[in-house]
Amino acid sequence: MLREIFQRIFGSSKSAASSTPQETEIIDPSMNYLIVGLGNIGEKYDQTRHNVGFEIADALAEEFEAQFSMERHAFKSHFRWKSRNIYLIKPTTFMNLSGKAVRYWMGQHKVPLENVLILVDDLALPFGKLRVRAKGSDGGHNGLKDINQALGHNKYARLRFGIGDSFSKGRQVDYVLGKWGKKEQEDLASYVHEAVGMAKEFIAVGLNPGKGK
Repeated sequence: MLREIFQRIFGSSKSAASSTPQETEIIDPSMNYLIVGLGNIGEKYDQTRHNVGFEIADALAEEFEAQFSMERHAFKSHFRWKSRNIYLIKPTTFMNLSGKAVRYWMGQHKVPLENVLILVDDLALPFGKLRVRAKGSDGGHNGLKDINQALGHNKYARLRFGIGDSFSKGRQVDYVLGKWGKKEQEDLASYVHEAVGMAKEFIAVGLNPGKGK
C-alpha cells in the first residue's frame, strides 16, 4: 500500500526513464551515395588495367581518410561529405559477378539509382581519357554486363577510365588483365586523381551541374 502511494505521488522511476525519447539520426535516403570501383580481388590482379576501378576507389577513400573493411560481397568504406553519406565499395565477387554487390548495397542503404556511380575501365577510350555517362551499353565489359542483369537495365551512371587498345589480335584478355606499362605508370596517378575529382563532382552536383544538387 505504501509503495503504491509513493508511486502515485512521486511517480515510477522506471516509467519516467522509458518515457524519455531516445535520440535517433534520421537519414534522408536521397543523401545516400554508392560509389562502386570495379575490379578483381587477389594480389595477381593488383596494378592491372582491369582493376583501375579499385585504384580510383582507393584514392577516393584515401582523400577522405576512410578505411575499407571486409563486408558482405565487398570491401566497404563510408564517409560523410557535404551532408551526404558516401558508401564506397570494391566488390569481392570478382568482375563477372559485380552486380550482386551493387544490388545488395543499394538495398542495404536505400541508395536511389541516380546516386550510384560505377568506376570502370574502358577499352574504347585512349589511356587516361575520362567520361561520365548516365547510361549505356556494357560495351563487352563483363562487370557492366552483370550489373545490367542484376538491376534489369543499364540506366545508371558510370565513370569510364580509358585503358586504350594497344594489343594485337587475340590478345585482348592478356592486355586487360596485364600490368600497366612503364609510360602508363608514370601518368596513372594524375589520371586517377582527375577521376577522383569527377567522382566528387558527381556526388556534389550529379550529372547535371545546373540542377544544384
